[in-house]
Amino acid sequence: MLPSPPHRIKRMLTAITTGRRPKQYLALSGRSLEPSKNGPLPKVQSRFRTKPATVNRIACFATILALMVTGCTSSNTTSQSKDDGNAKPRVALIMKSLANEFFSTMAKGAEAHQAEHSDQYELVVNGIKDERDVSRQVALVEEMVASGVDAIVIAPADSKVLVPALRRAIEAGVIVVNIDNRLDADVLQQENIAVPFVGPDNMAGAKAVGDYLAANRKGDKVAILEGIRTSFNAQQRLKGFEAAMKEANMEIVSSQSADWEMSRANTVASSMLSEHPEITAILAANDSMALGAIAAVKSAGRAGEVQIVGFDNITAIRQAIEEGKVLATADQHGDQLAVFGIEAALKQLGESSDEEASIEDVETPVDLITSENLSNE
Repeated sequence: MLPSPPHRIKRMLTAITTGRRPKQYLALSGRSLEPSKNGPLPKVQSRFRTKPATVNRIACFATILALMVTGCTSSNTTSQSKDDGNAKPRVALIMKSLANEFFSTMAKGAEAHQAEHSDQYELVVNGIKDERDVSRQVALVEEMVASGVDAIVIAPADSKVLVPALRRAIEAGVIVVNIDNRLDADVLQQENIAVPFVGPDNMAGAKAVGDYLAANRKGDKVAILEGIRTSFNAQQRLKGFEAAMKEANMEIVSSQSADWEMSRANTVASSMLSEHPEITAILAANDSMALGAIAAVKSAGRAGEVQIVGFDNITAIRQAIEEGKVLATADQHGDQLAVFGIEAALKQLGESSDEEASIEDVETPVDLITSENLSNE
């Protein structure tokens, strides 16, 4: 296994010699991690409680770690300057499926940002084969920790399953930032960690799309294509769609998961249209599923009759909006979302170890996209 980089060793040394835990650790002393709707997680500061009998062992271990820092400094001359204080931190971006245009766009945006700031940090980009490959994403977290990264910026495929692996990363001195899909607050509390979320208000974005659809279809019957139901963003988008439909007195006759995937959405939407021919609109929780819905509507011979909305603003959907195949989508600025997360991680890496840990959420923009604003671009 590669040695821990100087940035991580410095944080671990500080934890040992001062009694501080890693910044993202919480002492579970009745303090709740439940965030407000859009507000920050609580500012936290906690300390190790060290038994006197272990003081000598800790001092010895601290000495060993200090020697490790010296060793890293003398041998790693090819990748960093002679002054270890100028060594560039390594940031790992771990995403969902790179087959999804939204995440490939996110990767390109992150790579462009790193190219513009190559003197400030190094970037490692990873993704999984499909949205359901959670075990591979867990393995990627472990691989990135073992490779010696200083920070992980992750769009988790599952809001709960990834948390234990991220807790182990934090224990190893790695800064963790959550983007796109919020980690489950209850599981974070169980694992005794705080992880900042950098991303949009998914419920508000979905409601804006639903409201636009409902403007001329009050009282109609509709269907919803949900994302993976254990994902926080899927849950929030469903709530946004449901709120918009309720306000417009529209009836949701079918709501099923299509796992964020186009082919699965095609199958599910085809079944919906067959079972409920009265459906006049399909609300898809992402644009990949909206593309599947387009194919299903066409196969059913109902193109132009059933309206479709999505979420993500990928290139194919923008074209579909211009062609009248899709009514609207939500733009959460995928090309910048990972960048926002990387900047949050770099900010934490730049903070002094003596500073009070400040773990705060960052809400990023989400905008309604329709044929009207596309024509004005």
